[in-house]
Amino acid sequence: MFDHVKFGVSDYAASKAFFLRALEPLGVTVVTEWPPNGVELSQPMGKVSLCLYQTDERPAHLHLAFTAGNRQQVDAFYRAALGAGGTDHGAPGLRPHYHANYYAAFVIGPDGHNVEAVCHEPEA
Repeated sequence: MFDHVKFGVSDYAASKAFFLRALEPLGVTVVTEWPPNGVELSQPMGKVSLCLYQTDERPAHLHLAFTAGNRQQVDAFYRAALGAGGTDHGAPGLRPHYHANYYAAFVIGPDGHNVEAVCHEPEA
């Protein structure tokens, strides 16, 4: 639950392409871009956003968890993220050590960030 997350990336083009493709199953698209290398991403009518910008600083690794509406979106996120160049960090599945319906998938993005899609609802 956040309003926005903003962080620097070492390769703006690669990170923008990764997050757009990986999060496409969740409905995430570009809201706005600002020159020369910054972008805000969100779901349609979203109240939260992810902002990326080019920097030479090496940012600390983050864990970003995105809400999925159902388990199929988690599965689709995982496939899309791997297809976008992400590295497996936990295939889709239940994580009962968090709670009984915690269904999530994890990938490592271009800058080493742990990116997760999670659904808290029971299987439909």
